[in-house]
Amino acid sequence: MKAATVIQLKKELETLDEEHLRQLCLRLARFKIENKELLTYLLFESEDETFYIAGIKEHTNQLFEEINTKSYFYIKKSVRKILRLLKKYARYSNSKETEVELLIYYCIKLKKLNPSINNNITLTNIFLKQIENIEKKIIKLHEDLQFDFREKLEQLNE
Repeated sequence: MKAATVIQLKKELETLDEEHLRQLCLRLARFKIENKELLTYLLFESEDETFYIAGIKEHTNQLFEEINTKSYFYIKKSVRKILRLLKKYARYSNSKETEVELLIYYCIKLKKLNPSINNNITLTNIFLKQIENIEKKIIKLHEDLQFDFREKLEQLNE
């Protein structure tokens, strides 16, 4: 089965009534957890982005506390998992500002990690790659936001 294009889907959705759309959304939510998470964001959390970000940061704190620090192998696996989750949550928001803020927070937590990431090349490369990604994304933001995020980035690089 070949999937329809977004334009085709949009045209078809415009022809449906409200009840039918509701049923389609609920059916879509049953199939994949990401669909359910996106619907949750859109319905409950999209109105207050700062609350959404705070919730993600709290969840990130928990995940960093649960990292098994006995071996760099487990640290790398956990750090990558946390990064994947943050990027998924940022994708739900579809806001570059939110994405930059979450990535900066991730880098701050990564830098404070004990044992130090500087003792492992892979972890250092993950950190540097995220700094590079943040710099690319900051350029696309409004000038005032660029200034604020650049200050945070400079503190991070110290």
